[in-house]
Amino acid sequence: MKVIEHSVETLKAALVSKRRNLVKLYKEYSAEERRFLEEGLRPGEPDALFQLITLHSDSDWISAHPEQPQNFESFYMDSHRRTPSARHNTIYIQTIGSFGEAGARTDQYVEWLRDYCQVFFYGLTVKLLPAVTVAQTGCTFRLNNNSHNLQILTGDLLRFLQNRQPEDAFCIVGITMIDLYPKESWNFVFGQASLSMGMGVFSFARYDDNFYSGSYAGTLRSSRPKQGDYSVFDGYYTPTITSALLLRSCKTMTHEIGHMFGMKHCQWLNCVMQGSNHLEESDRRPLDFCPICLRKTQSAVGFKIAERYKALLQWMEEDQTSIPKASSCQSDPPFPKPTEAFHTSKLWLRKCLDILDKT
Repeated sequence: MKVIEHSVETLKAALVSKRRNLVKLYKEYSAEERRFLEEGLRPGEPDALFQLITLHSDSDWISAHPEQPQNFESFYMDSHRRTPSARHNTIYIQTIGSFGEAGARTDQYVEWLRDYCQVFFYGLTVKLLPAVTVAQTGCTFRLNNNSHNLQILTGDLLRFLQNRQPEDAFCIVGITMIDLYPKESWNFVFGQASLSMGMGVFSFARYDDNFYSGSYAGTLRSSRPKQGDYSVFDGYYTPTITSALLLRSCKTMTHEIGHMFGMKHCQWLNCVMQGSNHLEESDRRPLDFCPICLRKTQSAVGFKIAERYKALLQWMEEDQTSIPKASSCQSDPPFPKPTEAFHTSKLWLRKCLDILDKT
């Protein structure tokens, strides 16, 4: 096990910068906001809001994929980064393939993801595009030799999304319950993005607790499917919607959209923008940004930090036991939003607001 630890001076330079214009920009934060952001300068302390990154094995992302750390200055000064504008301020979500049994619960799950994305990137609009089948994408697919489950090619999905992107889009992201692969030599990928074009696609298939078990219901037991025969996806298994699945979905979706802003994988503190090579590593990531990545996002979107955290807390605490909006049948039974897995995040958000609301 290895802990990545930076000096206070290094973290402060990564957060604030030494450039005069960026230091001046930092001083525009309120005293409470600066006090909150500077909580990141004392990681490792027992009561610290932000913690150090711990690598558990050589298979963890930072060990396997060495990258140059991106501080606030390098992010802000990058001429190729993408920033929302008055004409391009909407995040579009495109569901691909089945998301479970058709009906109110599935529709509500996707709506929860949309709502979460909208409060996470507070100030931007998030919209759902009409769902499409795998056949409509015309994508290449294969049967994975190891898991024997179906996978679809990310590059083909990105090309499909490019043609679906509305004029007012800041970005468009495809989400699917079907496993993904980026090229023949790779076993799988959680997601893939084209930052320059504002597109990304990611899968929640491996967030099923049973995915890696021998009894996984998504294992294809028939003969190897023929390319172009999309009937193999008809009624294909999708994970049960659980609190853990919702948490993992929210985490992955916001991580990938974060890349659309030009943010690279975080190597400063424990952060949702850390890369992950496997589910265990993904689960170790927190649900939100470290101060450095938060400042990157805030500079692009312009939200008030406290308002964003209040909206996130409200999303986690709000009572969702009424008939879902997506349902037209008043006889459909009500069901609550499964936020049990968000308990630690709720406690963390309250601690954040204790600092931000001090006068």
